[in-house]
Amino acid sequence: MDVGGTTMKGAVVGEEGRIRHSVVVPSPADSDTNPVETLRELCRLLYDDALALGAIPAGIGVVAPGIVDEAAGVVRYASNIRFRDVPLRTLIRDDFGLPVAVGHDVRAAGVAEAVAGAARGLDNFLMLPLGTGIAATVMLNGEPVAGAEWSAGEVGHMPVHPGGEPCACGQRGCLEVYASASGLARRYIRLGGTPGLDSRAIAEATCTDPLARSVWDTATHALGTALATLTLTLDPACIVLGGGLAEAGAQLFDPVRDTLQSALAWRTAPAVLPSAFGARAAQVGAAILARRAAGLAVPEGWGAQNQAGQVAGSEQ
Repeated sequence: MDVGGTTMKGAVVGEEGRIRHSVVVPSPADSDTNPVETLRELCRLLYDDALALGAIPAGIGVVAPGIVDEAAGVVRYASNIRFRDVPLRTLIRDDFGLPVAVGHDVRAAGVAEAVAGAARGLDNFLMLPLGTGIAATVMLNGEPVAGAEWSAGEVGHMPVHPGGEPCACGQRGCLEVYASASGLARRYIRLGGTPGLDSRAIAEATCTDPLARSVWDTATHALGTALATLTLTLDPACIVLGGGLAEAGAQLFDPVRDTLQSALAWRTAPAVLPSAFGARAAQVGAAILARRAAGLAVPEGWGAQNQAGQVAGSEQ
């Protein structure tokens, strides 16, 4: 299960690592609807679907944004899904009597990339999904770093322009303001751009719209600058970029790589690579966490069949 602010995405994953069946439902926006109960109901639906496929579930993995205490199996705080101190592991384990893993969505996505994706076989790397916000998996010595308060990787709130534009978090000049998909779109409209354009449309307009070009250039420069700081701090073997903004391909990657390298005077920049799994990364990571919780081996390459662009089972 991959629980997000817009949708909850669930999948039945087979022994060989292939998604055999998946379901996507809207996350409850109505404050009268209990999002935890919606999640539990979707788990029940998937459990029944697995049995109908002739599969007996061995474990359940649930990943969510926010502050996730993976050791306790508790989502401490996730504002966009209205979770606060939710003991997900206990609740779901009591529902099904199965081993349950609870993880952070971005850290789980990084696990997927390490096992079978762009960072396969690497013990030290960074992964940044560029979506509504920006967080990071910091993979050190083969383990994703959670931090003292389970908040490691909040790189979207690194100041890239000290004293710059205000961020919703209360700080100024945060990376998310300039280089997240939603932040880029908001800046374009705030500076007088055509209303209604999202980040993809802005990227497509850069050849004809000077404001779109300026906003895009600011975004790629801010991201490259942030990656230089992270490189000097953590010395990653590579940096993996995912999320909607990364779908722009060379239009994003080329200037980000150039900015990163130009900011590093005395060392070579790490490779900057696209995510292998795209939007499926957190879901595949959740399946890996579930398998580990069930005491089952996760061989290198497990789940690779679900990489972006490949057909991966049924959907409804």
